[in-house]
Parts: sequence; structure tokens; C-alpha cells
Amino acid sequence: MTLSPGAHRMVRFVVDYGGLLAFLAGFFLTGRDLIAATWWLVAGSALALVIGLVFERRIAPIPAISGGAALFFGGLTLIFQDEMFVKIKPTIMNLIFGAGLLGGLALGKSPLKMMLGTALQLPDAAWRKLTFNYGLYFIAIAVLNEVVWRTQSNEVWVLFRMPGLMILGLVFSFSQVPLMMRHAKTDDPPPPPSPG
Repeated sequence: MTLSPGAHRMVRFVVDYGGLLAFLAGFFLTGRDLIAATWWLVAGSALALVIGLVFERRIAPIPAISGGAALFFGGLTLIFQDEMFVKIKPTIMNLIFGAGLLGGLALGKSPLKMMLGTALQLPDAAWRKLTFNYGLYFIAIAVLNEVVWRTQSNEVWVLFRMPGLMILGLVFSFSQVPLMMRHAKTDDPPPPPSPG
């Protein structure tokens, strides 16, 4: 199925953020019940993955990992009726992404270059710096999530989760533009970090 550029962007947005938007809506529509909202997260994540598969005939790796994690941690939340599982999902996922990026660097690899190398032309030193920056960003977001869910109300945490993390991701990505522009043959900003 061939999609227009606008329709393709809409499908990408739904695949990337559909589950989280459903979670946000579910939280406020169910009287701020985090367990009930988790049903919305699980259903929204599953539907987003199906939409990606139907319209794009594939599921991109990052949305597949993020959607799979939402289903896993959401499922644990519903089985055990314990909201802690849905709250620690961003912590664990961001730690995994951060450790993967920094661990790759320690092994002399650039995981970010492997993922984006065809879209961006950067010298290896710039890829290493960008990978290091993103690795630290993901670790910082994991720590921040722990602070927010352990010290704030469910309402504050849900708003931090969506749209807060999306906004932080966009701000961080745009903060990396100067680094890219010094070295890149393109002036497109790096993609925002995927929601954890």
C-alpha cells in the first residue's frame, strides 16, 4: 500500500506515540485510575503495532521494542494489579538504550551510526560524540523517571510520561543540531529519542 508523505507521517506518529496517547486519554477518562489506563496502553500499543504492520508492511525495530515493552510491562501491571510495573518501564527501557549506546562505544562501535548511518553522513568522531550524548541522555531520563514516579502524584507522572518525555526528547535532539551541522552533509536534525 503506497501512502502519501502526509499519510506516512501520520502512520509513523501513530506507531510511535499511539500507545502513549491512549494511556494518557485512558488515565483522564477513567478518573485517574492508573491500572485502568494501563488497559488503554496495552490496547493502544497493540493497535499501533498492527497499524504499522498493515500500512508499512513492517514494524521498525525501535517501535517494535517500545511497543513490545509496553505490552510486557502493561501486562505485568494488569496481572499483578501493581502500577509499579508500568512506572518502571521508562526506567528500564532508557537504561537498556543508554547502556547499549555506551556499551557499543566501549567496544569501539557506534550503534547510532549503525541505525542512522544511511540518513546522515558524519565522520566517525562525530558519530562517537553523538552516540555518547544520546547514551547519557537515556541514562539521565531513566534516573529522572525514577525521581518523578517515586516523589510525585500519579497525575504528575502521567503528564511527565506523555507529553513530558516527548518534549524532552525533542529539546535534546535539537540541542544536538550544532554538533551535526559542524560535520554533516545534511542539516536535518537527529530523530528524537524514542519514547521509553
